[in-house]
Amino acid sequence: MAVIHDVMPAFELFQPTSIEDAVALLATHGADAWVMAGGMDSFDWLKDRIRKPKVVVELGAIDAMKGVKASGDGIEIGAMTTLTELARHPLVKEKFHVLLQGAEAAASPQIRNQGTIGGNLSQDARCWYYRAGWPCYRAGGNICYADTPTAVNREHAIFGADRCVAVNPSDTAPAMIALDAQMVIRSAGGERVVSAQDYFIGPGTDITRLTVLQPGEILTAIRIPGTWAGAEFYTEKVADRKVWDFPLVNIAAAFKMSGANIERARIVVNAVAARPMRLEAVEAFVAGKPRNEETGAAAGEMAVQGAVALAHNGYKIPMMRNLVKRAIRGGDNGWASTS
Repeated sequence: MAVIHDVMPAFELFQPTSIEDAVALLATHGADAWVMAGGMDSFDWLKDRIRKPKVVVELGAIDAMKGVKASGDGIEIGAMTTLTELARHPLVKEKFHVLLQGAEAAASPQIRNQGTIGGNLSQDARCWYYRAGWPCYRAGGNICYADTPTAVNREHAIFGADRCVAVNPSDTAPAMIALDAQMVIRSAGGERVVSAQDYFIGPGTDITRLTVLQPGEILTAIRIPGTWAGAEFYTEKVADRKVWDFPLVNIAAAFKMSGANIERARIVVNAVAARPMRLEAVEAFVAGKPRNEETGAAAGEMAVQGAVALAHNGYKIPMMRNLVKRAIRGGDNGWASTS
């Protein structure tokens, strides 16, 4: 077990005021650099001395990466926008209430005041073996300590285990995928844009990362088209405590209705695999069906097909099944709403 010192190692701090300066610094310092947004994830790594960068590039002075603005029939969100600002913005409340709910579900009010949407989306895995410095697969070793006979693994994956069984811990990622968001990534070589669904990766792609971000790259903005604006939304998060805790399972769903029937749907769950899972087979199944108990029950059973429990996380299977059922049925459980 790593020794926790609670004293950060020395590093050189840079606080660029433009995206161009930030990516230039990352290109100059390479593997020695650490990118810090709101600091909620970074400070844990630094205080525990698990990460010891020589250079920290802090993005808080880059105004171009802050705020929410209209963009066509959708919105563009700067990656350095705080979760509090995002949740309070009138455009988010009016058009994309599912994202407001995801942001409000994160952590605590104090953390949301400091934590950013880019940081919440891009944070590292929260597996305690990995975070404590154990030499697991994700840390470059040759074992997954969470997938051994004596492991404590109640918060780990029931889908997509590939050596590592850590899960994605983001509260806002399911909403971004449900809304067809586009992630804007910058480096010294230019800009690239990837869909939210492709932004997150599993251990089969790269066991050391949860996102497509490469060294030298930063997430600068998120663009949400108007495709699902004003849809019927549902979000729910189950955690050990109502405040601060990461999700045990969470869900975000969007529905376009045709009378009493579902015309099309987006349903995304998280904290059950290394990447948020869009339930495309369930979406296809519910299209054309009424949004009721019967449809929800059948969809819930379909959603958990293929789930494999570890020693202590079998509860996630019925939990996920019921969240999918409730999302499709709608009602007062969770955060059901129509914007």
